[in-house]
Amino acid sequence: MQWNFECVFGPLGRPLGSLAWNGQTMLVSDPTDSRILSFSNDAGKGEPSVFKNYTNRINGIAFGPDGLLYGCQEGSRRVVQYLESGVMKVTATLLNGQQHNHPNQITIDRKGRIWFSDTYNDVLASGPQVFPYLPHQSVLRMSLHGRPHTQWVIERATFDTQAPRGVAISPDQRTLYVAEVDSRDNGKQELRAYHIQEPGLQERELLGPYKLLHRFGEDARGSHRGISGICVDADGNILGCAGSPRSGPGATLYVFAPDGRILESHALPCDEPINCAFGDAGLSSLYITTSDGRLLRARGLNYRGVSRQQW
Repeated sequence: MQWNFECVFGPLGRPLGSLAWNGQTMLVSDPTDSRILSFSNDAGKGEPSVFKNYTNRINGIAFGPDGLLYGCQEGSRRVVQYLESGVMKVTATLLNGQQHNHPNQITIDRKGRIWFSDTYNDVLASGPQVFPYLPHQSVLRMSLHGRPHTQWVIERATFDTQAPRGVAISPDQRTLYVAEVDSRDNGKQELRAYHIQEPGLQERELLGPYKLLHRFGEDARGSHRGISGICVDADGNILGCAGSPRSGPGATLYVFAPDGRILESHALPCDEPINCAFGDAGLSSLYITTSDGRLLRARGLNYRGVSRQQW
């Protein structure tokens, strides 16, 4: 059955970013205008409200098990936390004593550990450019350490990524899904599944070797655009936003089984989809942001998102 994607907002003429459902409204980041928008259940019947202003280009957003919102602040090269009071708090910015790159997409596990893709960005950070980039683009993990657990510590999780973007964790918390989108010549456009190592021995890598779930190909017009944003459903399936008019099948929403089989694919009414997340009652609707600033929604699906209560 083909899904019906309705445009409930836009176009703005600039890309919208990540999404996060707070139980009542869908939050959507607007990195270019440095704000986070809030859409109610009756999205499409009016303008959204502004949840946060002056975010300094927050892109990826996600709620943690503590109910707090975390965001990838690309303009300040850091992950931030919004307290219940609305005050923004900085987490950590250093990986082995060096400033990390621009955090892009984020996912949080049930233990409150933050996994985020740390990438290069053509738009410079705010202020003087005194901190060089790391020599790698990786997925990093940030977790609380110390007694009591009050200090954020960042660790490198992937050592084989060149351009990671979308990240998501399986409902059983055993797998980290990573979208690799290296658009250079001979670069890989892949969906990968990394086994999350159980805690135990020290000096142990956080992730095991990845399993390749899907690799995007090319045609006479060029390489197919890989996945920019992903989310998972309650059954462990992976939904990914990919494609463009330049090559391949065009803008497409893919549904992958945990073993990489394509269960469904749906053409999208846009040039490039950016990210996706479940929302609305029962988490039965899928929202998608686009490169021209639209918010799309497909309702009444057979797939359901993962609620925080399921953690």
